[in-house]
Amino acid sequence: MSNDTPIDPNRPAEADLAQPMLAQSATLGEGLQWHAPTQRWWWTDIEASTLNAWTPGASQTLTAKLPDRLGSFAHCRSGRLLLGLAKRLCLATLADAQASGSVSPTIQSLVPVDPAEPRTRINDGRTDRRGYFVFGTMNQASDKRPIGSFYQYSMQHGLRRLALPAVAIANSICFSPDGGTMYFCDTLSQTIMQCDYDAESAQVARVRPFAQVEPAHAWPDGSVIASDASLWNAQWGAGRVVQYSPEGQVMRVVRVAANNSTCPAFGGELMDQLMVSTARVDQSREELERLPGSGSLFGLRLPLVRGLPDALFDDQPAGA
Repeated sequence: MSNDTPIDPNRPAEADLAQPMLAQSATLGEGLQWHAPTQRWWWTDIEASTLNAWTPGASQTLTAKLPDRLGSFAHCRSGRLLLGLAKRLCLATLADAQASGSVSPTIQSLVPVDPAEPRTRINDGRTDRRGYFVFGTMNQASDKRPIGSFYQYSMQHGLRRLALPAVAIANSICFSPDGGTMYFCDTLSQTIMQCDYDAESAQVARVRPFAQVEPAHAWPDGSVIASDASLWNAQWGAGRVVQYSPEGQVMRVVRVAANNSTCPAFGGELMDQLMVSTARVDQSREELERLPGSGSLFGLRLPLVRGLPDALFDDQPAGA
């Protein structure tokens, strides 16, 4: 695995190394996030159609079996979860969010997504700073034509398509600390984009490049914003998380002992713990033998960095 990304000249050339934190064998681990009310890490294994949770130090995880693949999700103000299943948004209720073992949540459908287009499914998503859910779709067909879209969903306004370019694989959705800038990408373009964003009107403007991902085998996946407004991007195929300055310059590289790093997240009591989910899919037997931790959670503490918690989804009914 080549790791030849140029490092910011103001930093030492050596990179940080994330350590194995929780052994897993996720086919497509994604959507990792820290939820302060439960003090747990939450993520999805998309291909296994599961939502998972883990309390640091615990020997067991929670595994919620779902009726379809879960591309992305958000915790709600009420304690429920908003789920982006393959072709619909749903609300889910867990009897005990601190439970371990296999559980079956109660599912309530909200709205279909791209019901007339069988080639797409919901992929990456995250709440904006207002507490509305912003997500994108991807083309599952082998041609990978750019037919995916970006949407905003809220109980107040319903489902609204964002006026952003069509993509093959929507990813890297996150928001500046003040909520006025949205970051996103089409993974296949290898360019993370940014735009002006207004939550209440669902309007976007000034779509422009933020950072070009290099080298050729590094593909931008999930991203998260830290309190200093830097963007941290997990890069599929390159086994790393890259920190970019607000101007789009490489600041730091964190290596992961799994080729397919998928989604970074900050959490812990001080929000100084960086964790990243990984995947086993698209790996040869030889690669999995060389990197047996693929599909696990990796992490390290960064004392000089603080993350920002995701806003809880505002599930207050419209007009309430």
